[in-house]
Amino acid sequence: MSPVKVKESHKGGNKNLQVFILAGQSNMAGNGGVHRQIESGVVTNLSWDGFVPKECKPNPKILRFNAAEKWEKAHEPLNYGIDCLRACGLGPGMAFANEILKKDPEFGVIGLVPCAKGGTPLHKWRRGSSPYDSLIRRAKFAVKNGGNIRALFWYHGESDGKSKNTSSLYKKNLDNFFQDLRSDLHAPTLPIFEVIIPYPKEPFVGPYIEEVRAAQLGINISNVIKIDAEGLELGSDGLHLTTPAQHYTKFRTLVYVAPSETCF
Repeated sequence: MSPVKVKESHKGGNKNLQVFILAGQSNMAGNGGVHRQIESGVVTNLSWDGFVPKECKPNPKILRFNAAEKWEKAHEPLNYGIDCLRACGLGPGMAFANEILKKDPEFGVIGLVPCAKGGTPLHKWRRGSSPYDSLIRRAKFAVKNGGNIRALFWYHGESDGKSKNTSSLYKKNLDNFFQDLRSDLHAPTLPIFEVIIPYPKEPFVGPYIEEVRAAQLGINISNVIKIDAEGLELGSDGLHLTTPAQHYTKFRTLVYVAPSETCF
């Protein structure tokens, strides 16, 4: 999908730009509407159905920081070019931004900075590793000409639920990630929306998901807002949220409305 150009005024700097970092794994990258062709247990083809619900439609006051580190008008799929090139689908970012503007039309121009990397275990999100260093670089560059980093929206954990070792270290690694992120962005009280991953279904195998969920729920850091995604509809792979789940009213109310009263 070709990028949509932004007016020069946005490129030159915007002190009213409200920046949100979108990071984590494939559910943040977006898999809503992605169909998988499986042969002998192996995914052989991916395709996105192209359906964009009204909650995720483009808005002139919502921008995306693309793979070339330029601002453009935001549109689905948000994470295209950042991680997935073949078949990105819908994630929660556009519904998130649209809901903020629906609640507060004077909030300002929202800048979404997608940084999700599908399948990356948490130990990869540390200083000196590509996903982490890329996130910090993109976030800083996004506000180089003006704007404020308002929050991190984080959805991660499924791959660490496959292993006893990674699940046992999850709480420590997550605590370090949140603390390092705030330190490196010079934002010690940066609000963090932490999605608590739902229990997967067959055919996905994650025997230690319970341990990962417990670690996520056990994080005791100020201004971290925990959002439990349990109960949201999962696709046929038993792992990824469907398009309806990405903009489900209950989920949007929990994630996109209630926290804003205390964080923004």
